[in-house]
Amino acid sequence: MAASQYSTSKSSEVGTPPPKKENMFLNLGFNILLPILILNKGSKWFSAHLEPYFENVAIPILLMALTFPIAYFVYDYFKRQKYNFLSILGLVSVLLTGGIGILNIPTEWFAVKEAAIPALIGIAVVVSLKTPYPLIRTLLYSPEIMDVDKVQAALEQNDSVAAFEKLLEKCTWMLAGSFLLSALLNFFMARWIVVSPSGSDAFNAEVAKMMAWSWPVIVVPSLVIMSVTLWMLLSGIHRSTGLKFEEVIRASENETSAPKGGDSD
Repeated sequence: MAASQYSTSKSSEVGTPPPKKENMFLNLGFNILLPILILNKGSKWFSAHLEPYFENVAIPILLMALTFPIAYFVYDYFKRQKYNFLSILGLVSVLLTGGIGILNIPTEWFAVKEAAIPALIGIAVVVSLKTPYPLIRTLLYSPEIMDVDKVQAALEQNDSVAAFEKLLEKCTWMLAGSFLLSALLNFFMARWIVVSPSGSDAFNAEVAKMMAWSWPVIVVPSLVIMSVTLWMLLSGIHRSTGLKFEEVIRASENETSAPKGGDSD
């Protein structure tokens, strides 16, 4: 019942344009590349300027690196007028990393923090099944990715709404599994890589190394699972509605906003 209420409320917004797409180059640059660069080279580049003012230059360098993902969070929100559960957790993760370094909290807590964030997401994905707004509809079955209004209309026409809700539940468990895998990999890799006292230059360098290795070791396996989940979802939509991939996936902004042939002045 809750899911159908959600679908009805979304369907009432037919004709609204999809939200602006995120700039992935800026995302990677501000959240990954620039922080890694500052954490690795900041001591060499800025120590001479920071030493007269700070007893431990590793702390301002850590703060400098963390300003980039924080700035991107603010920029992206004002640019797209949208933030979500994942972006908020990402910001919390950045702030916790800074807190661990500044307050000289034992390094072991860094691994706990790295595991806790994806674990919390996975738990929230499952728990959200019992709410009117399942997170599967934010992460995969989203207006940013798919034309959910068209899909919902086709599901109702084919009397397939109940079967589709079961598919969404199955996809939800797979999605939660990808975050659980990420949590486990995060924990063991953080325990292996980040071993120096927090607030030190070595700690900053190890955090940068952790960020760099997170893509091949953590992100790629999780993306594989999410891609399989998305394929299952699209296949299920096709079986239930007859809609093809290109009819479901949102077109680019240019294609969406392009005038139709008969509308020219």
